Amino acid sequence: MARAGLSRKAVVGLALEVVDDGGPDGFSGLTLAQVASRAGVATPSLYKHVGSLAELRREISVRAVRELTALASRATVGTAGPDAVRAMAHTWRHYARAHPGRYVATQVGPDPDDPSHAEHRAAAAESVAVAVATLRGFDLPEDGVVDAVRAARSAVHGFVTLELGGGFRMPQDVDRSFDVLVDMLVAGISALAHQDSP
Repeated sequence: MARAGLSRKAVVGLALEVVDDGGPDGFSGLTLAQVASRAGVATPSLYKHVGSLAELRREISVRAVRELTALASRATVGTAGPDAVRAMAHTWRHYARAHPGRYVATQVGPDPDDPSHAEHRAAAAESVAVAVATLRGFDLPEDGVVDAVRAARSAVHGFVTLELGGGFRMPQDVDRSFDVLVDMLVAGISALAHQDSP
């Protein structure tokens, strides 16, 4: 049955459901036909609301980045230093496990030169700002902040990607391993903060 009052927002919402139902491959495998089926309409009907699959994917990325940014911001408010990094890392992991398709969409960077990516660039900038604020308590040198953000993002992303893909099959507790990873991150960021300038 076709959904009454289908709108651009509703189409994006349905697409978010589809990508999460598809797991880690849901975002890359998304088709307009899947979304139309979920909406109960013919695929051409979606073009009244989104211009293309690429445009829909961009909307999904923007929505997912904003969701994750809001969650990370709430989790880290009132914390500093190691506690803030732990809260941010656990928020990222929880989001990836709860919304695997959306999480993959958060990893897609906007084109810096394409005007149609302006909203995506703004959402990404907000996300980076939250990550930078999380690291403020370490008194990192200015040229070390981006390095630390990239290191934290890479470490957590690598872990959750392996986890979602079934890469951790040994019997040892995966949650404990994640805590160890985050402790190593904290130690590394602390070391970067105290590194002597050349």
